[in-house]
Amino acid sequence: MLNLVGELIHPEELAIFGDVVIATLLTMVVGYEREKADKEAGLRTNMIVGGATCLIILLSKPIILFLESNYPNSINADPIRLFEAIVVGISFLGAGTILKKKDEHNIYGITTAATLLYSSGIGICVALHHYLLAVLLTVFILIVNYVVHRFSKGI
Repeated sequence: MLNLVGELIHPEELAIFGDVVIATLLTMVVGYEREKADKEAGLRTNMIVGGATCLIILLSKPIILFLESNYPNSINADPIRLFEAIVVGISFLGAGTILKKKDEHNIYGITTAATLLYSSGIGICVALHHYLLAVLLTVFILIVNYVVHRFSKGI
């Protein structure tokens, strides 16, 4: 029984889970600001984007190792493709938050869409174990979204 449990629990899985939790919590802070501002993509969306991006990056290594060990010479790993896929996916999601009302000239949701992309960047930082950078970027986007927004209203 203990041997079975030992085979089911892998330390790297717990590390991946921990990083996903960190990314999700950091982007929760970002999402909270969007939620309080009553924006289209708020708390949960930013949390899911940050956590999912971190998870996708972290799972790329075991996927590559599995494929290389089971299907040698069949995979050409290019990490840039993974980043490109994430940017495309998040951009598609962000496009759903952008609205233009028929009788108005204003476009709404661009900052929220950009914030989703930024949250994915925070998730990537955590996945690459750049924890301090992830925290600093979280604080920085709060400054941009909250403080700069308040300042720009007066311009």
